[in-house]
Amino acid sequence: MIMISKFSLRFSLVFILGITVGLSFAQNPNKHGQTFVDDKGVIRWSETNAEVHGFGVNYTVPFAHAYRTAKRMGVDIKKAMESDVYHFKRLGFNLYRIHVWDTEISDDKGNLLDNEHLDAFDYLISILKKHDINYVLTPIAFWGNGWPEPDEETPGFSHKYGKSNALTDPGAIKAQQNYLKQFISHTNPYTKLTYKDDPSVIAFEVSNEPHHRGTSKEINEFVKGMVDAIKSTGSRKPIFYNTSHAVHEMESYFKAGIDGGTFQWYPSGLGYQKELEGNFLPNVDSYDMPFDGIIAKYGGAKIVYEFDAADIGKSYIYPAIARSFRTAGIQIATHFAYDPTFMASVNTEYNTHYMNLAYTPKKALALKISGEVFMNIPINESFGSYPDNTKFQDFYIDYAQDLAVYNQGEKFFYSNSTSIVPKSINNLKEIAGYGNSSIIQYGGAGAYFLDKLKDGVWRLEVMPDAVWVRDPFGKNSPNKTVGVIKWRNADMKINLPDLGNDFKIRGINSGNTYNSESNLGSFQISPGTYLLESSKSKFSSDQTFNGYEIGSFFAPKDNVKDYWFKHQPPMDVVEESDLELVAQFVGPSVAAELTIEGYTDVDRFSIKMKEFEPYQFKAVVPKSIMRHGLVNYRIIVKIEEDSMVTYPGAINGSPRDWDFYGAENYSIRIHPKTDPIYLFDATKDSKDLVRTWRRGLALKPASGLKESEYRVYIDGLFKPDSENLNADPIYDYSIKHFVIDELKSGIGSLSEKEKIVFKGRSLQEKPQIIQIALVQNDGSAFGGELLLSQELDEYKLNLEDLKLVKTVILPRPYPSFLPYFFNPDKPKEFDINAVESIQISVGPGLTEKEQKESQGFGVVFIKLE
Repeated sequence: MIMISKFSLRFSLVFILGITVGLSFAQNPNKHGQTFVDDKGVIRWSETNAEVHGFGVNYTVPFAHAYRTAKRMGVDIKKAMESDVYHFKRLGFNLYRIHVWDTEISDDKGNLLDNEHLDAFDYLISILKKHDINYVLTPIAFWGNGWPEPDEETPGFSHKYGKSNALTDPGAIKAQQNYLKQFISHTNPYTKLTYKDDPSVIAFEVSNEPHHRGTSKEINEFVKGMVDAIKSTGSRKPIFYNTSHAVHEMESYFKAGIDGGTFQWYPSGLGYQKELEGNFLPNVDSYDMPFDGIIAKYGGAKIVYEFDAADIGKSYIYPAIARSFRTAGIQIATHFAYDPTFMASVNTEYNTHYMNLAYTPKKALALKISGEVFMNIPINESFGSYPDNTKFQDFYIDYAQDLAVYNQGEKFFYSNSTSIVPKSINNLKEIAGYGNSSIIQYGGAGAYFLDKLKDGVWRLEVMPDAVWVRDPFGKNSPNKTVGVIKWRNADMKINLPDLGNDFKIRGINSGNTYNSESNLGSFQISPGTYLLESSKSKFSSDQTFNGYEIGSFFAPKDNVKDYWFKHQPPMDVVEESDLELVAQFVGPSVAAELTIEGYTDVDRFSIKMKEFEPYQFKAVVPKSIMRHGLVNYRIIVKIEEDSMVTYPGAINGSPRDWDFYGAENYSIRIHPKTDPIYLFDATKDSKDLVRTWRRGLALKPASGLKESEYRVYIDGLFKPDSENLNADPIYDYSIKHFVIDELKSGIGSLSEKEKIVFKGRSLQEKPQIIQIALVQNDGSAFGGELLLSQELDEYKLNLEDLKLVKTVILPRPYPSFLPYFFNPDKPKEFDINAVESIQISVGPGLTEKEQKESQGFGVVFIKLE
């Protein structure tokens, strides 16, 4: 887990699972086969010699903030974990990983404490084991137990010594070795197995992200001491160590006797504090490990213990990450972190992450598809570079449609509506999706699963609708709802040959009495589990499915108690262009209609909005109304015949009512086609810049009226990376600003723009060279250099003179050894309509001597004219 900068809602759980609390397990240590790492660095099952394939999630309920939140909410922790594990199985996960909060289950001498946290963890492990989900256990986390709250006083050695001292203090080292021995030899009372003897434990990872800063000898001795402590228990499990936090010490780690290294990937950085937009497939094109030769020399295996496309709300990216892992020789991986369902409506645990089947259905389905990547893509197989690698084996990813697809023949999974046709509709056995496809049309906003039980009989499971009512990646709180769950009937149509046009539908989850027949394959459905039976087939509902009772179902209850409205007006619009307006609305009842009422200097208009996706409404104000000036409008939501709410302001009633008191309007500037398009304005946009923090960054007043200057002062372009001291120096500092919304607002006049205008200056006592580049949606960048004087002035670059330049991967990925630049193999020609961001770089054009000097510039605005 990466800690970012130091940055009650209650709902009932519907839990209908055929799980018996009193679990028992065979103690045959070869039930699933023990694991070993072969001389080529591949983890294998001892019993079969087969390669271990693993994919799943991190999940934290037994500890820290999640545990405390469950207690505050009155949630039954064990039932909550059972429910979430059911969803793990629905998503096809076969692996779990967690760094155990040692600070909550140990004393300062490393003695294991038998308390409520250890009990909850043991119980979670027993549920996972019962359902054939293996695990990689990391006994030491080093963290306090607070995040995102303040740390509590805890009894453990991590609390006493702190992370840095835990790596060097003799007392802390002794405590860790003692703790490892006791933890690994601990008998889980639910499985009756010690962790060292549990065949479902694939490997142990010693600790979570140790940031070693000592000598090679000291690091080697520390790691060897931990390895020896584990082996002294008689454990024969592979032992892994986190080798990505000081990769220059790779030899020291492996000489200490580890079997492999653990790694992570946050390709979009962490903690942007709002949802990131744009195409991030270039960021995940490869997981390049420059030290791979050292790992191969020692026959080491590779595990990814954490990854996520943080602050990205889309689904398309996850199978691309999985593909790059397999190409890099990664064998197993776990996403960080799956949100416990009972607290997913507020996303307080890790606000930069958001993953849950109920609340993030598209993303969760993309993880299901990613698991298939790990199960089916051969290790080390390459599929080329972006954009030529969006189709690989049976997988397809599409940024523009926010779509990931697995189309294998027997399995057909899709994270969003798709026109892709299944390879073999007659051979299908498992379907999972969201939205519409050629075989299922669904009017809801949740995931669904369709599993063939026998010819003419399918099991249908439908999740309730999920709606994000606020940006889930911002500053979150238990008192701030970011996502809601809505239960409602929705239309569904299924086209499967063995079901035919007219089949029976009967509810089989607890309390579900639905019993109906389809009409030409169409019917209405609400959340739950169902049997679909052709007229010639019957099936007993007392059988099992996927290790559970066939009627098993879990979903959070409807928690839409208020009316939730979301609308972001465009910044402005070009005259004589259509104005598209989009709004989201969800409430306790279904809205009858949404209407836009507005006016310009010469026109008044009233336009009904149409629902184009669940809870998403759209209308187009025709270009004949869009003349120079302002367009002002309100959106009136008719909830019932005599009940209306007007936005902005959420004022009850309609502006046509005599007693309506709202004075606010949405107001958009209509500007001439000849006006410039502002891509960056320091006053309003500097807070959204994507950049690596340096001390010399500041927003200051500029000399112009109401203008500000964003200042970038860099005392050295290259800073040695304490986690990768062997890295080749890169003399570059770049910042990026996404301009998708700005260019959409100017879509009617883009073809008429000829140049980039940069207003700024050098902050040095000499001219400053900077590079300005426009980055396209394929990751290619086209730019040119400017020589800034000390006087605040406007500088221009002709668009026709822009040349292909290096694209800096921003936000910077973590870990830091990953590539700095993205170089597309087949870049497109420059197209202003394909631009997504603007990149400002210091470094290109500088002499070798100048690269090592301080740099500085200020920018007031950047515009197209």
